[in-house]
Amino acid sequence: MQTIKSTTQKFIIKFFPEIMVKGNAARKLITGHLYNNIINILTVMSKDMQFKKFSDKIEVVCPIELVVETRQKLLDTPGIELVLEALQFDDVDSLVAIKTIVNENMKHTIQNKSFVVRAKRTGTHDFKSPLIEQTVGGYMLDKNKTSSVDLHNPEKTIRIEIVHNQLNIITNKYRGLGGYPLGSQGEILSLMSGGFDSTVASYLTMKRGIKTHFVFFNLGGVAHEIGVKQVAMYLWSKFGSSNRVTFTSVPFDDVITEIFRSTGETYMGVTLKRLMLKASQRIANDLGIDALLTGESIAQVSSQTLRNLAIIDKAIDMLVIRPLATMNKPDIISIANKIGTRNFAESMPEYCGVISKNPIIHGSFIRIEKEDKKFDYSVLDKAVENATQVNVDEIITDIEDIGQLEVVSDVLSGDYTVIDIRADEDYIQTQCPSIKIPFYKLKSEFMKLPQDKEYLLYCEKGILSQLHGQFLQDEHNCKNIKVYRP
Repeated sequence: MQTIKSTTQKFIIKFFPEIMVKGNAARKLITGHLYNNIINILTVMSKDMQFKKFSDKIEVVCPIELVVETRQKLLDTPGIELVLEALQFDDVDSLVAIKTIVNENMKHTIQNKSFVVRAKRTGTHDFKSPLIEQTVGGYMLDKNKTSSVDLHNPEKTIRIEIVHNQLNIITNKYRGLGGYPLGSQGEILSLMSGGFDSTVASYLTMKRGIKTHFVFFNLGGVAHEIGVKQVAMYLWSKFGSSNRVTFTSVPFDDVITEIFRSTGETYMGVTLKRLMLKASQRIANDLGIDALLTGESIAQVSSQTLRNLAIIDKAIDMLVIRPLATMNKPDIISIANKIGTRNFAESMPEYCGVISKNPIIHGSFIRIEKEDKKFDYSVLDKAVENATQVNVDEIITDIEDIGQLEVVSDVLSGDYTVIDIRADEDYIQTQCPSIKIPFYKLKSEFMKLPQDKEYLLYCEKGILSQLHGQFLQDEHNCKNIKVYRP
């Protein structure tokens, strides 16, 4: 009989358990949200994707060549508890066809192992599930070098499902992200600095199903803004691309100047946080958002004691969510490492806004009211008025507009040395000499290179190149850097 191989891959998606215990109306609404999110994410990859929604699962069928990409997208999608992979075969209507197809596709998994076949069946057939198991198991035992059929403690379980004339072979099971579908639990505005805490906090709200927008208070110029934008775009691309969100940048340098003019040294840090919340509340109101998000953790710095957090919150009348409030720093870093933001956070150029001398740890509500009255709020009003906003999916174009480094598309042999700053092992091939320095080592390694040569920084989209090139230019007056975008 001719070998039959599947040209498609089926994924069976199981919902987060908290979804399944909801009432019928709520469950239907949430699963519908997840279904639409999955369609939004995967149809960008291919128009040949197929989707089917059931009361307890969603099925996705993708072209076999897109299995790896589809799997990863599903594993990074909030609301999914389990992702099962299944090979799908249509028009399979006999035991002979079933046993042949299963053996051909699964024989490599049972060599020298004990195994068992488990079958589920839906529809009208001339055979029952036990007969399927016996027939397929006996056939595979006869055709392969296996240890034995073991019904109780097998080394390998082969799971198959027959749905009418369709055969599904379950090949793998993966743990998903969990949580609720993005956008099903409202919207929030995250105060994003680009460091460990704000990126992890944003991830946690996205995982919980909250559509997470970003606001950034610029204290460090173009490089700082590019850096935070690229982290926001990374988080959105990986976990939230099913929904469109905004990135708002607020110029805060004049606010810092006014704080130094008006505020007592010990209260500068607390005042800065209060002003950031005040500005964020205005932006959130304009966007129709009901809550703010910060990465603050109790006692991590002086402004994050319980008393000072209470003083900070009193500046506004909007809900502030702090998912890291009781987390330890090593745990936060561990999550950042898991989700892929650690290298971004570690390599982010650091810009100090207001560093209080002898900062107050147990602030006074009465004192902060006096400090508040000395501040000229027209400066804050102007900062909010001058804020710029871009959709996160348009950040690449936006960075190209604000980036100050020259972009080079064509190079001739010997003109430059290309530095590939991507974190992976890929290595760009060009006519010019090229070297590999991952972006998170660039700050320390670049200055060791001969500074009488011209260098082109290369990354996939040019964002990291603009960020780190601008930083080297600002901090070390490096005029020999450009961005390479072939």
